[in-house]
Amino acid sequence: MFKTLFKSLLRTLARLLFRIRCTGDPSALTAERLLIVANHESFLDGLLLGLFLPVNPVFVVHTGVARSWYFRLVLSLTDYLAVDPTSPMAMKKVIKLLETGRPVVIFPEGRITQTGSLMKVYDGPAFVAAKTGATVVPVRLDGAARSYFSRVSGKYPKQLFPHIRLSILPATVIPMPAAPTAKLRRRKAGEAMRRVMQEMLFASHPRQTLFAALCDAVEIFGRRRRVLEDMKQIEYSYQDLLKMSLMLGRLAARESTEGERVGVLLPNLTATVGLLLGLTAQKRVPAMLNYSAGSEGMQAACDAAQVRTVITSRQFLETAKLTDKVAALHNVRLVYLEDLGKGVTLWDKLWLIGYALWLPRCTARPASPEDAAVVLFTSGSEGKPKGVVLSHRAILANIAQVRAVIDFSVDDKVLNALPVFHSFGLTAGTLLPVLTGASLFLYPSPLHYRIIPELAYDRNCTVLFGTSTFLGNYAKFAHPYDFYRLRYVVAGAEKLAEPVRALWFEKFGIRIFEGYGATETAPVLAVNTPMAYRTGTVGQLLPGIHAKLVPVPGIDAGGLLHVSGPNLMSGYYRASAPGVIEPPHSEAGPGWYDTGDVVEIDDDGFLRIVGRVKRFAKVAGEMVSLEVVEKLAAATAPGAAHAASSQPDAAKGEALVLFTTDPALTRDQLLAAARDKGVPELAVPRKIVIIDALPLLGTGKTDYVSLKKMAEAA
Repeated sequence: MFKTLFKSLLRTLARLLFRIRCTGDPSALTAERLLIVANHESFLDGLLLGLFLPVNPVFVVHTGVARSWYFRLVLSLTDYLAVDPTSPMAMKKVIKLLETGRPVVIFPEGRITQTGSLMKVYDGPAFVAAKTGATVVPVRLDGAARSYFSRVSGKYPKQLFPHIRLSILPATVIPMPAAPTAKLRRRKAGEAMRRVMQEMLFASHPRQTLFAALCDAVEIFGRRRRVLEDMKQIEYSYQDLLKMSLMLGRLAARESTEGERVGVLLPNLTATVGLLLGLTAQKRVPAMLNYSAGSEGMQAACDAAQVRTVITSRQFLETAKLTDKVAALHNVRLVYLEDLGKGVTLWDKLWLIGYALWLPRCTARPASPEDAAVVLFTSGSEGKPKGVVLSHRAILANIAQVRAVIDFSVDDKVLNALPVFHSFGLTAGTLLPVLTGASLFLYPSPLHYRIIPELAYDRNCTVLFGTSTFLGNYAKFAHPYDFYRLRYVVAGAEKLAEPVRALWFEKFGIRIFEGYGATETAPVLAVNTPMAYRTGTVGQLLPGIHAKLVPVPGIDAGGLLHVSGPNLMSGYYRASAPGVIEPPHSEAGPGWYDTGDVVEIDDDGFLRIVGRVKRFAKVAGEMVSLEVVEKLAAATAPGAAHAASSQPDAAKGEALVLFTTDPALTRDQLLAAARDKGVPELAVPRKIVIIDALPLLGTGKTDYVSLKKMAEAA
């Protein structure tokens, strides 16, 4: 009786102090054999679950915790079982408990997080679930890490009584894996539990808009936290960024109408981030123009998305020598940041200081997470660029997916030189750190190969995003100690070259985490992580993403990858139907996207890219991967750059053409390397073209459209 009254009192007190909010379907907790798994954010977690879950479970706790008298006092409010999570025998007690029908609560991490993200997941709880056939119900605890009962780093913002949310996720099961040994079955079950926990972290993320996510970040991490820095070397706080977003959004709204696509032609600057977020707050859709695409490319983008107003900067246009190219655009009105600044009135300043800065959510126009947040344009590496419409839901879902598998935190500083008109540079390089509390240094060009390593050293950066081409060049010019603080180097946008991977490991002792994605998926689909890494692959699919492999005639290995998920685009703007969104649709059905890549997925879920369908040549009736040709050339002459294309051939259908920067490379050398590696002679090109440098797009990708034209003319 006393225990019931005391629990009721504690429940009321917790509701008042922490404003506990429970979401999800409690009916999932009615299974006969019930295993409740939860993330471990603080010392409060067990108490909160015991008070607010509508079941009377047995808590599995660490023996070290049970030895403390004050924890035993709290544990006396419920039933508990003290075990050592590293001991396989200890799990037998848990199995017996489940078989008796008692619900069991366990923290698979075995310890409280010190990063704010998921820690190592032990195999024991997963093996228990598989052995007993128990129903697994994940419960997400969110907010307790911000309390003084957590163990995250000192930089992480703490509150006396933060909001705490408990989310009950749909029930699942972990079947006993098929493997020849008990040890392997245990490991595979542990991997399945890790994925369940990652899915839980992602599935419980809030559905909101980009500006609402910024307001959340301001509230969580504090207005004075310095979050942004650019080439001006001024550290901007969340307060500064919020002020910039509110004012730039207000001024830009006067130059446009609600729902209008507004072109943004600016480099990586704090003002660009502020303008982007400010436009979304005013229900305008920033269309990020690729200034490296030339007049023709920018005009095609403006026409497809019906962009009539472009916000840019005179200083930027002069510095980047773009004035003539931008002047060539027609049916477009240019608005300069310098002129916008002059339009600030006394009333605007009073509005900002007296109202908007303190009630920012009230200034934003009502918007849905499904509304368009931004328009990006495909690089045109294999055709005419298209406008990709990404919703607030898609971008924030992708950020949540990445955060579920990689532990970015307030201790990190991201160096981003990838342009914001590129999806990798926008979502991963810019919005992810800004909206999740990590510091960000923005640099305007990824091509300054000597400067960027020095910046990483000088600014103590811990995370670097780049393409294989850029990372290879940084490594060539960097001092071996320039990257001493880096803990994550993530490569994407193009295939990571093996010489680049080897050079980074040899020179800096750093393992590059290769990922994979597309602009249409906001962009990340898969990535290698410290918990799940396999060389030669692009990692496992992120939580919430579904995949189908469609067989491709003539290609035996893998299939054409089709994907769907919450990070998928709303659709395309095409030149053939300007301003009309074409929803995603593929051979797999509506709401699916055809990546155009042939992919193999192994038993553990790791993806290996075989090649793009468009990057296969049909030589004498056989499908030959142009990437295999490039790998063969790279193995033969590792110090040079190589790219393969094809040209029509009357006798064989198509013939291979290899472009290389190595003037000494011969077909005999390629044939010898092919014999050593078991590559068929059909994949050895007969035509080798020597060039000074491979043509590149602004994103760092090889310009295969230009190469195709060169090959046909060769």
